[in-house]
Amino acid sequence: MRYSLVALAIAIALSSGPTWATDAVNPAKAASTTTAAVNKDVLKQLPFQDRADYEAAQRGLVAAFEGEVKDAEGKTVWNSHQYDFLKQDQAPDSVNPSLWRMAQLNTNAGLFQVTDKIYQIRGMDLANMTIIEGDEGLIIIDPLYVTETAKAGLELYYQNRPRKPVVAVIYSHSHVDHFGGVRGVVDEADVKAGKVRIYAPEGFMEHAIQENVLAGAAMFRRGMYQSGGAVPNNALGQVDTGIGKGAPTGGTISLIAPTNLVAQAEETHDIAGVQFVFQLTPGTEAPSEMNVYLPQMQALCISENATKTMHNLLTPRGAEVRDGKAWAQFLDDALVRYGEKAQVMFAQHNWPTWGGENIRTLLADERDMYAFVNNRTLNLLNQGLTPLEIADAVKKLPGELDRKWYARGYYGTLSFNTRAVYQRYLGFYDGNPSNLDPLPPVEAGKHYVQAMGGADKVLAQMHAAMDKGDYRWAAQLGNHLVFAEPNNKAARDAQADTLEQLAYQSESAIWRNMYLTGAQELRQIKPQQGARVTADLIRAATPTMFMDLLAVRMDSDKAQGHDMTLNWNFDDLDQHFALTLRNGVLTYREHTSHAQPVASVTMSKAVLDKISLRQLDFPTALKQGDIKLEGDGERFKAMLGMLTSFQPTFNVVTP
Repeated sequence: MRYSLVALAIAIALSSGPTWATDAVNPAKAASTTTAAVNKDVLKQLPFQDRADYEAAQRGLVAAFEGEVKDAEGKTVWNSHQYDFLKQDQAPDSVNPSLWRMAQLNTNAGLFQVTDKIYQIRGMDLANMTIIEGDEGLIIIDPLYVTETAKAGLELYYQNRPRKPVVAVIYSHSHVDHFGGVRGVVDEADVKAGKVRIYAPEGFMEHAIQENVLAGAAMFRRGMYQSGGAVPNNALGQVDTGIGKGAPTGGTISLIAPTNLVAQAEETHDIAGVQFVFQLTPGTEAPSEMNVYLPQMQALCISENATKTMHNLLTPRGAEVRDGKAWAQFLDDALVRYGEKAQVMFAQHNWPTWGGENIRTLLADERDMYAFVNNRTLNLLNQGLTPLEIADAVKKLPGELDRKWYARGYYGTLSFNTRAVYQRYLGFYDGNPSNLDPLPPVEAGKHYVQAMGGADKVLAQMHAAMDKGDYRWAAQLGNHLVFAEPNNKAARDAQADTLEQLAYQSESAIWRNMYLTGAQELRQIKPQQGARVTADLIRAATPTMFMDLLAVRMDSDKAQGHDMTLNWNFDDLDQHFALTLRNGVLTYREHTSHAQPVASVTMSKAVLDKISLRQLDFPTALKQGDIKLEGDGERFKAMLGMLTSFQPTFNVVTP
């Protein structure tokens, strides 16, 4: 429906995923001899005899969770048994042993006691839900991704602990897996009545809604690659994400706005008899994020700033580049403030760390890790190295860091993070004039294939590279060939085989997922749009965000020659926008109106929300008076027809 102005983009940006259809799918193939040898070498390089994390990941288990979480319609949202294959102790040839180890550790699921009065739900969603027992009720930090898993997690807690009401919720940061399940643990009516308070870092609502909206379709598509959401869960497929098993399948994402925003660098609040010290850490893992120290329990919640893996300075799904320098500084700040006090540290992914010395070592190590990535990249770029050269030069972390399990690249990687730092400081251009205006992939592919003597010769070179285990080169050759001849089945199959072997060798869970998703799509798996519309997040999107999205959706080619001015009024909010379409570009001004617009639109934000949620269409709203349109209605409708409808099913590994 072309009049549903924001539904698609926001639904895409904030929902969990599409449905997927298969068409002549070839099964995954076994690990090659070369891949098996590469993975076997990993066993010699890292301290696999160190089993301390296996004990830590199971420590404090109160009640294990083994089973399914279903939605109101009986559909499975979470199934712990889909990862039963990980019970095999030794890694198969098709999985990097280091990643297999991490995948096993992340399967521990259930209710865990962290310390006195602090419990965690782990392994029932992508993130963790922390439950703190206060004098007058429960305080929950991060109520998971969807309401179904949050409700099931709280019920598991109630089955094993006294049933107290939830009196407060804390959002540690602005990513959806840390707030989406809030309606599974509290009722908004209780929040409005003052019975429940919700705390969040300053800027939370803006970033929770906006981070993914303007580039929502692209982020959504890339996110499907990163999560491996379409890849089967088995030893030849998706095994983990590095910070958890994966996102729930379906379910309901919700959001209740915070009642209390933390705005100072450090703030202390008494909540239900428990003292909370909030430390703001903006620009680290999220643009709006905070750590939490609980002095009575000597416990530090480090949010997602120090998990059991190297994190992303630039997530492959796409986002603003994070600041490695600031990240390191905030970790050091936490070390200074709380390092001599804390006896347990827990994060909102993975498992806790116990003991003051262990906490101080981990904080210092991860501080050094992010500082190294930032500083070493700057050192090399100032010597003239380009992004790919830096990524190739920085093979491992310095000193003992490279052998610390929590500094391994299960989620973020050195290769990606060094390029992220380069982008943050210098942008995507590497300084070489030959790269100022390179050919796009299809044209470049055709030229490369022609220069190499045709498709058959390129394919032969691909197979030769694969036979030697040179999969990176084979993938580059294959990419040119597929983009030159996308219907060449032999080329697609060879490229799929190449990406698959790179996946099997990857220590990074999300690199594995991206390689495997690419391989599947080369073998004719086609995504079908099926995004869930997320009501709470759409309602939380402001009219200003709507105007921004409207401007992004304007097709400038269609709009040229159709200059006009429009007024758009939200009468329930007393918000007014003056829109100008000129030179094919849509701009707007807030809190003003054009004196003589082509047309004026007046509606409530509630009506816009219904249109976005596809509960109402624009013509019906006009007919029944929910929208008032004055002036030249035909030109206004023509303008709506110039909007692009984003479909997050565009090709990635093929043109």
